[in-house]
Amino acid sequence: MSVQDSPLSLGTDSLGKLLFRYAMPAIIAQVAASLYNIVDSIFVGQGVGPLAITGLALTMPMMNLTAAFGAMVGAGSAALTSIRLGQGNKPAAENILGNVVLLNVVLGVVLMVFGLYYLDDLLYFFGASEQTIPYAREYMRIILYGNVITHMFHGLNCMLRVAGYPNKAMVITIISVALNAVLDAVFILWLKWGIAGSAWATVISQLVSLAIQLAHFSRPDSFLRFRSGIFKFRWDIVKGIIGVGMAPFMIQSCACVVVILVNTKLREYGGDLSIGAYGIANRVAFLFTMVVMGLTQGMQPIVGYNYGARKYDRVMRTLWMTVGWAVATTTFGFLVCEVFPYQVVRMFVSEDGTGDATTLIEASARGLRLLVMMLPIVGFNIVAGNFFQHIGKPKRAIILSVSRQLLFIVPLLFVLPPVFDVDGVWYAIPIADFASTVLAAVLLWLQLRKLKQNPSSERSI
Repeated sequence: MSVQDSPLSLGTDSLGKLLFRYAMPAIIAQVAASLYNIVDSIFVGQGVGPLAITGLALTMPMMNLTAAFGAMVGAGSAALTSIRLGQGNKPAAENILGNVVLLNVVLGVVLMVFGLYYLDDLLYFFGASEQTIPYAREYMRIILYGNVITHMFHGLNCMLRVAGYPNKAMVITIISVALNAVLDAVFILWLKWGIAGSAWATVISQLVSLAIQLAHFSRPDSFLRFRSGIFKFRWDIVKGIIGVGMAPFMIQSCACVVVILVNTKLREYGGDLSIGAYGIANRVAFLFTMVVMGLTQGMQPIVGYNYGARKYDRVMRTLWMTVGWAVATTTFGFLVCEVFPYQVVRMFVSEDGTGDATTLIEASARGLRLLVMMLPIVGFNIVAGNFFQHIGKPKRAIILSVSRQLLFIVPLLFVLPPVFDVDGVWYAIPIADFASTVLAAVLLWLQLRKLKQNPSSERSI
């Protein structure tokens, strides 16, 4: 590894160059990762049908739930590793790597067993009907069998980024997404496996990428690598990973609760196809927020390292640079979705003359425009929440995530639909985005004031 690529350069190199070096691969990787869901939806919508799109949307709560545990391990271990490297403690970073592997295996198996045993009960709870559950069940059963693979793939990619290999993490993700798209075409369009083909494409593509990651960390010249003695649970590390990773865990868990409630309300006020419309609109908006997540992942090793090294001026400059790019990104997404909603939606559903297809297109286009009303300020909100996580302040990040999902969205979903019918379900999301962004601004201002006025009071975890 060159000096420039070493994590040690995080404390000395130009912040603009560092953010570009770490954020660009992360952005590409995040966009590529979000294309998993988008590509799957396009192939399922075009190759199986509108009700299959709804079936795929019904799996979102369970996917969010399993992703919550993966995010907890991945984000928590990445933040801890960056801080330990900033403190010059490489052996501690490698012990974190070993615990990442163990935690992902254990959590992957437990969630697989639980999910398979209660699969139908969960899907009905998530809003499935007799018409849509066959699609959701067929897809989710295969995804759950590959749950350990998915957890390991995402967890080790986080470790690759903070260990000084952001480009490799990006390439591995791109390989996985590209292979997924090819296999989707083969399994769905050629072999006619239906929605099951989409699930098999996801699991196989992630397995190939995981093999590349395992080979990397087994190499003796890797900056962080597998060593004897690191593969045993160290409860101080586990506690640290869970503590720091609790914020993204809460975000994903709350997202699971919200999606369940949204699906239920959409089915009540708009029917099965309204759930499919939400699945399409949410995936499109998710693409732009994933770009911002890539920015925050690029920010993470820079902020974590310099916070651990007590270089707080570099921490704050990196933060505001990231905020600027994030807001520009989400504003662009807002304009695309507001100006071209029908063009975007027709990528997922073709107008074949059937009533279901036409209804789904109309509902998706209208829902998309409502969903992204506050998207320009969402970029700031995401960066602020992740900033608290990156400096080891998970309680503030948890407050932000819980407030948006439970304090704001959930009550609005009960208040607005009786007044505005199905549009009320859509209105709840942008209103909650606005309220939580105001809260994020207040908490961030208080944290930055503390850093400026009393930096000696800040303690690394």
